[in-house]
Amino acid sequence: MVKIADINLGEFPLLLAPMEDVSDPPFRAVCKQQGADMMYTEFISSDGLVHEAQKSLKKLDIYDYERPIGIQYFGGQLDTMIEAAHIVEAANPDIIDINYGCPVAKVACRMAGAGLLRDIPQMIKLTEGVVKSTKKPVTVKTRLGWDESTINIVDVAEMLQDVGVQALTIHARTRVQMYKGQANWDWIYKVKNNPRIKIPIFGNGDVDSPQKALEYKEKYAPDGIMIGRGAIGYPWIFREVKHYFKTGEFLPPPTISERIEATVQHLKKAMEWKGERLGILETRRHYTNYFKGLENVKEFRSKLVTTDNPLELFQIFEEMENYYSNLQTV
Repeated sequence: MVKIADINLGEFPLLLAPMEDVSDPPFRAVCKQQGADMMYTEFISSDGLVHEAQKSLKKLDIYDYERPIGIQYFGGQLDTMIEAAHIVEAANPDIIDINYGCPVAKVACRMAGAGLLRDIPQMIKLTEGVVKSTKKPVTVKTRLGWDESTINIVDVAEMLQDVGVQALTIHARTRVQMYKGQANWDWIYKVKNNPRIKIPIFGNGDVDSPQKALEYKEKYAPDGIMIGRGAIGYPWIFREVKHYFKTGEFLPPPTISERIEATVQHLKKAMEWKGERLGILETRRHYTNYFKGLENVKEFRSKLVTTDNPLELFQIFEEMENYYSNLQTV
């Protein structure tokens, strides 16, 4: 069994990655229903929390049905990170996760996120400060290094473990790679097989199918796999991977009814969480992903992204289900 502190995650957990503008409560609810074992919030700015920015505080919203869940945050200053840790702890997540992996310039160039890969002593100092300031288990998500010439993840993993981190997720790319090129899981294997490492090591990067999940599980021996982009618009990846692990067989793809059911659930949760209008607006960007590959979907999608009335939206979903069900029986 894989455990973070006293949190049991099962034999080989599948984790939903923290993704900005994606892994909010509505999306997490759908992924949880489809088998995600552990989930994380969108990453939150420590500065935003300390200065009580409403957008940052809203991201602290978590629900009991999501557990176990981690709140992920980022920052570059010790006092701010410690103060923000107290705010995060008050929201009562199961885990506090520190982001040292975000590669976008507005974060990394301010010496936060993946920017700390250029200052490992500061990364360790921040981590130790957070660990000592909270009773919650602290975990970290990071990358291999800043670039190919500074890959230092084996040593960094040891240092993070030594200051009290209780699990480590490694996105198997450098910061310079951003999200391009192939993730190099050989480094995850090296970390996992370092005899000094006792904490769970989770692998992240490029897992977008059941067969790839099994291949990476067997080849690189992580304690679990974190899935990010592979789950966007396709939360069924969690159940498909688990079924493939268990049986060696592929589940059929989600039916049109399942696609619409998940989309409607997402929309309803969004309206409950953000209010009717904002919930409708924020769900629009997900329709393309949920209905990717469907024949003649453009006309329906155009209606969905221009309709503000929830009853009309539900009617469009009903029309879609009838249309595609009839299409399959012709």
